[in-house]
Amino acid sequence: MLKFHNYDIVFQEIPDEVTLAVNLTGCPCHCPGCHSPHLWEDSGTELDAAMLRRIYDEYAGEVTCICLMGGDADPAAVERLCAYVKQEMNLHSAWWSGRPELPADIDLHHFDYVKTGPYIEALGGLKSPKTNQRLFRVKEEALEDITYRFWRSKEF
Repeated sequence: MLKFHNYDIVFQEIPDEVTLAVNLTGCPCHCPGCHSPHLWEDSGTELDAAMLRRIYDEYAGEVTCICLMGGDADPAAVERLCAYVKQEMNLHSAWWSGRPELPADIDLHHFDYVKTGPYIEALGGLKSPKTNQRLFRVKEEALEDITYRFWRSKEF
């Protein structure tokens, strides 16, 4: 079962998308230096398809993507919700996982974007060219690495 702490419209998590980001709780990754250690706790409100629809209805017509931030304790539930987002809500779906790679039994057809990789403070997040984290656009069964979209040139 997935639970969430909060949600908001964001513009930087998924390139070219206006994203409704839902912060899931119960994160088992516990990355040192994590900016949201409160999300490690098993707390919050249950997130199922009906609740996700209610949250989306607050922003209907304003977002192009729903991103589940976390959910590594229950990847099958993340996959079910992302399938619902794509098939029933006709929106792009994204999953930000803190794991180094996705579970082998995940069906990529249910996702438009996936981010993998634990936060390693010395390597930085997605904005750092040294990062171990990767954001992929899902195309068919292939993953296209679009992490470079977060990197900004310091040359003008």
